[in-house]
Amino acid sequence: MDHRKLHPDTLLTHEGRERGRVGGTVNTPVYRASTLLFPNVETLQAQNGTLNTYGRHGNPTTRALEAALAQLEGAHAAMLTPSGLSALTTALLATLKPGDHLLMTDSVYDPTRAFCDQTLARFGIETTYYDPLIGAGIAGLMRPNTRVVFLESPGSLTFEVQDVPAIAEAAHAHGALVMMDNTWATPVHFASFRHGVDISIHAATKYIVGHSDVLMGVIMTTEALYPEIRGFYKQLGLSVSADDAYLALRGLRTLSTRLERHQRNAERIAAWLAEQPEVGRILYPALPGAPGHELWKRDFTGACGLFGVEFKGVSERAIHAMLDGMQLFGMGYSWGGYESLILLTHPDAHRSATTWSAEGPLVRLHVGLEHPDDLIADLDAGLQRLRATCR
Repeated sequence: MDHRKLHPDTLLTHEGRERGRVGGTVNTPVYRASTLLFPNVETLQAQNGTLNTYGRHGNPTTRALEAALAQLEGAHAAMLTPSGLSALTTALLATLKPGDHLLMTDSVYDPTRAFCDQTLARFGIETTYYDPLIGAGIAGLMRPNTRVVFLESPGSLTFEVQDVPAIAEAAHAHGALVMMDNTWATPVHFASFRHGVDISIHAATKYIVGHSDVLMGVIMTTEALYPEIRGFYKQLGLSVSADDAYLALRGLRTLSTRLERHQRNAERIAAWLAEQPEVGRILYPALPGAPGHELWKRDFTGACGLFGVEFKGVSERAIHAMLDGMQLFGMGYSWGGYESLILLTHPDAHRSATTWSAEGPLVRLHVGLEHPDDLIADLDAGLQRLRATCR
């Protein structure tokens, strides 16, 4: 059977599992090992220069997860890192050198911006931030030394959907690589390599693990880029534990099922919020009429539970009153787990190429797997507190 033709739901169930062994387990076991032994000198020398010589380079558990993720997104191979941010920084350092120019979306995850402005700048790498909605116009920002164009679609605070194929075409025409943070959509809902991406990054901490108990990042690449990036990754000494890889594999099996519930809950709650008089805009690309919906419908096969709510005519003090009493929505700097989260954000503080303007405060919701009726009741009680503060 050609696994390349299987549906993602089937790949999630079957990829990255041990096969062909009598009495083999359904789940890949946890292989805890730092030292690998060889029966003789010939065998040891034959492995020199490969990834089968030392525990830091991987083990059957981590390789099973890498193989499953690569197959799911259509990459040549994947590499696991200790966090989503480490995946981003490793991929950027592996592809950039002093004197290079980087084009970075202005909606990027703020720690990535800090890395560009501080660490990359110290290494003599210049970053130019661009409007995430620029599309093919990115060609006008390309320089002879532009090495990488970085996308995050949708943005994780303001949810702009980028025209990935148009940007990729323009970048490749100028000889630049296309790198994308694909955490929001996951490998299930955005086939990045089919849309022109060369390097795909994920914070596996979020939906891939899905249970808020593991930090992990993933770098996926084309065949042409894999040796260069894997070599740099190896030189940095990066690795993840077999126990964490096992938990991520276990989370992966239910990824499409969880995403379906996250999206269904989010769509219902976003539609309910859109009817509230204090709400100006819903920033959820999967919602008809929302910014970016047409591009999302063209390029994505689904959504997750993360979106923004722009309020109007209310103060931050009123938002505080709403958030401080939430019972089911927790407050925390993450998303992608089974639990619902809510957070007041300030995207205007993290812009340089564009200006974020809104009628009022912006709140980010991650809608979890709870029953939507209960989540709506929690939000409704929060809005009552908000209204009482506004009187």
